[in-house]
Amino acid sequence: MKNFSLSLYAFHLRHTLTQVPGEVVTDANLLWENLVKVGEGSLTFVGLKDLRSKLICYQNGKYDPNREIGRIPELLIDAQDLDLGSLPTTEGFKINANLQPFLLNDTYAVDLTLVPESPNISIDIPQLQHFKPSSLLPSNIQASLGQTLWIYGEVDPTEDCDTLAKKLAIALVAGTNLNPVRTQQGELFDSLLFEYQALDPDEPDNPAKQCHILIVINNSQVPTATLAGEAYNWLLNLLCSYHKILFIYQLARQRYRDARTIYSNLENKIQEFNRLISGNQTQLSGYSNLENKIQKFNSLISENQTQLSGLKSLMGEIPKKSFDYTRCLQDLQTHHTAITTNITNYRICLEKIQTIDSGNSPQSWQNFINKDCKKWQEQIQTDINYLTPGQELFGQFVDTIRGIIETEQSERDRSLENTIQILGIGFGGGAIASGVFTTHIDKINLPLVQKHPLYASLTLSIIATVVFIALGWLITKRK
Repeated sequence: MKNFSLSLYAFHLRHTLTQVPGEVVTDANLLWENLVKVGEGSLTFVGLKDLRSKLICYQNGKYDPNREIGRIPELLIDAQDLDLGSLPTTEGFKINANLQPFLLNDTYAVDLTLVPESPNISIDIPQLQHFKPSSLLPSNIQASLGQTLWIYGEVDPTEDCDTLAKKLAIALVAGTNLNPVRTQQGELFDSLLFEYQALDPDEPDNPAKQCHILIVINNSQVPTATLAGEAYNWLLNLLCSYHKILFIYQLARQRYRDARTIYSNLENKIQEFNRLISGNQTQLSGYSNLENKIQKFNSLISENQTQLSGLKSLMGEIPKKSFDYTRCLQDLQTHHTAITTNITNYRICLEKIQTIDSGNSPQSWQNFINKDCKKWQEQIQTDINYLTPGQELFGQFVDTIRGIIETEQSERDRSLENTIQILGIGFGGGAIASGVFTTHIDKINLPLVQKHPLYASLTLSIIATVVFIALGWLITKRK
C-alpha cells in the first residue's frame, strides 16, 4: 500500500449537563494522560511525551480545564496541528506523527495520525507492526465514548481488496482478545470502504472497550485523500456523533435495567405488604358496616406489633426507592433528548459529506441513521412509556402505607387518652372517697369496722376506686 496512513480518532467525555461551567467529570483528562503514557512507552515520539506542555488545558504540567473557558476555536493547541517528530524503524524508513486535539462541545477528541516519511514507501501487513497499532487500542487509550482506527492506502487495481482489508483488521488487534468482525462494506470518495467492529468479549457493551475500524482502500487512483481533506471536519464530527449515539444508547439501556430492578423490588414490597394485612382482612368478613370494619381493622393492627413494625419499615424504604426510580426515568428522558440531538448532528455531517462526494456517501452510514438510530430512539421512548405508570404506583403505595400507619397511630393515641381519662376518674374519685371514709369511719356502726378501722377504710377506698374506674370506662365507652 502506498500513501499509507494510520489514524486514531478517540472521543472522551469532558463534562455532563449536570455540571456547572468549569466543572468536569472525574477522569476528564484521562485521554491526554494515556496518550502521554503511549509516548513514554511504545510510540516514543518526543512531541507525544511532552503533550501536556502543548495543550492549553494544562499549566505547568497540571490539568486545568478552566483555561479552556472562553476559547472559541475547537483546537486545544495554539497551532493548526502538532508535529510529534519521527521514529526510525528496523527497515530503514521513519514514521512521522501528527496530532490534533479538539474540544467538541462536551467531548475531548483527538486525531493521532502516523505516516511513513515518504508516501512512496510500500506498507504491507508485516510493516504495519512498525506503527505499533496495539498501543492505539482501547486498552491503552480508554476513551470513554469510544474510538475509531482509520487506515488509508492506495493499491493496484488487481489487488484483492477484500482479503487485504481482512488481514489489516486482524493485524491491528493482533495479540489481544478483540475479534474484528466486518459489519459493512461500501464506497467513500470513490474508494472502497470496509468497516469492522472489534468487541471485547468480556464487556461487549462497554464503548471504552470497543474498537471501531475503518479501512479505505484506493484501487482506482481517484482523489480520495484530497476529498477526505476537504471533508475532514465533517468526518471528525460524524465519528464523534456516531460514538456518542452508541454511548448514550448503552447508558439508556443500563438505566432501564436499573429501573426494572427497582420496580421488581417494588413488586416484592407490595407482596410483603399484602402478607402483612391479609390476616386482618380475613377477620373482617363478619362485619357488614364499613365503620365497624375500619375500627376492627385498626384494632387488629394495633394488637400486632410485628405488622406495625413491618409497615413502618416499608414506609422507610419505599420513598428512597421511589426517588431512585424517578431519577432513572428522568435520565432516560435526558438520554432520549441527547440521542435525538446527536442523530441530528450525524445527519447534518452526512449531508455535508455527500455534498463534497458528489451526492454520494456509504450506504452503511445511511442505514445507520435511518434504521439503527431510529430503532434505538424509539426503544428509549418505549422504555419511558413503559416505566412512567410505575411512578404513580410508587406514590399510591406510599400514600396507602402512610394512611394505615396514621390511622393506627390515631387509634393508639385515642386509646391512650381514654385510658388516662378512666384512670383519672377512678383514682380521683377513689381519693375523694378515701378522704370521706377516713373522716367518718367512726360513724359506721359495725363491729368489724370499729375493730379494724384502718383496714376497713383502705378496703372501702379500693372498692370506691374500682367503682369510679368502671364509671369512667362507661363514660368513655359511651363517648
